[in-house]
Amino acid sequence: MKKIVITFLSLLLLFSPLATINTQAEDFSVAAKSSIAVDASSGKILYSQNATDSSTRIASITKLLTAYLVYKSVDEKKIAWDTKVPISDYAYNLTMNSNASNIPLAEGTEVTVKDLLNALLLPSANSAAIALAEKIAGSEPKFVDMMMAQLKEWGITDAELYTSSGLPNSELGENIYPGSTENDANTMSAQDVAIMCTHLLKDYPEILKITKKTELPFDKGGQSETTLANTNQMLPGFTTTRAGVDGLKTGSTSFYVDCFAATTVQNGFRIITVILEAKDPSVDNSTPFTLTNDLMNQVYASWTNADIISKDEQLSDFARLPVRDGKKNSIDLIAKDNFSAVVPLKNGTADINAIEITFDRDPKTNIEAPIKKGEELVQATATQKDKLGYLPGFSGYHFPLTAKTDVERANVFVVMWNKFVRFVNEKL
Repeated sequence: MKKIVITFLSLLLLFSPLATINTQAEDFSVAAKSSIAVDASSGKILYSQNATDSSTRIASITKLLTAYLVYKSVDEKKIAWDTKVPISDYAYNLTMNSNASNIPLAEGTEVTVKDLLNALLLPSANSAAIALAEKIAGSEPKFVDMMMAQLKEWGITDAELYTSSGLPNSELGENIYPGSTENDANTMSAQDVAIMCTHLLKDYPEILKITKKTELPFDKGGQSETTLANTNQMLPGFTTTRAGVDGLKTGSTSFYVDCFAATTVQNGFRIITVILEAKDPSVDNSTPFTLTNDLMNQVYASWTNADIISKDEQLSDFARLPVRDGKKNSIDLIAKDNFSAVVPLKNGTADINAIEITFDRDPKTNIEAPIKKGEELVQATATQKDKLGYLPGFSGYHFPLTAKTDVERANVFVVMWNKFVRFVNEKL
């Protein structure tokens, strides 16, 4: 296997120092209020620019959290994909608002959860968000409370949310969140959005089956039959297309698309990028997409995915564990699966020495027999220390080391003798 820097993490969490690295190019910046790029698997921050500013408006990127709660509600069997959702007067009347992106809805009709989710994600239909919110929580304000509770569960406490759609209160008339004002709008930091997107892709990766589509049918066979067009101009068929991009969501704060949370796979690893309040989108409505493309280029020029250990391979620094009361005195440890990690590029080469591997067990601590082949005995964590760090709530890659063979328990007489010896050694 490749040589890497390895230490162990005992039960007392002992760490070894690692030289600080920083792969963020000093001469690169994004023409936006804030931006961030992260590794979707580990939460490793790969680029950050004013990413913790929670005053940033997120507009329809809000709908990604709405989508998360839809998936969660289906998962918990509170609703089903074919559940019919009534369109309230509030949701219907909003379709008449020319300032709000929407889809044609017939008054008094019912639309399936699946159709509304598609409309939420592709053309960013605001009425779809409201209809889903009302169905799941009973009202939009109660749904917003659910949204805030979900953010709190992820450790996000600096967000301000008032709507399920991302529309500012100024567009909602009397239907604003209780206690809020006409001037209020949804705000989150780029880092918060990245946390949200990372959880969304981890828990419900199937969302990409929708967000990668440029078009989808809506209400097929119903009164509102139409075609949904995706607002993501990095998908195939647009001038700003980029291979590998398969999500996630745009946002518009004032008629122009100036926010974009995207994801793509390149060079063997998936990243999430967030750009909020891009500068001068009125000059060119493709601005957030070209900025995202530049950011993706920067990330993939600075980072790569490197093989760390192969399935059934041993780590030279933690190859085995001593066994207590077994027919063998030790057990060999092997990797359960192939494991790779995103590492910085150094002079065009993967810098695997930037990786530090720690363990939840002291390699000198006995493990008691019997042991089954394939049993997970050690949890390994791969991290790297640099100025960028990890998203809050994320701590790197985790992978198990397993028993290479069975180890049977010794006969009762050997076990009793071993216990006696241990007693004498400990008490005398």
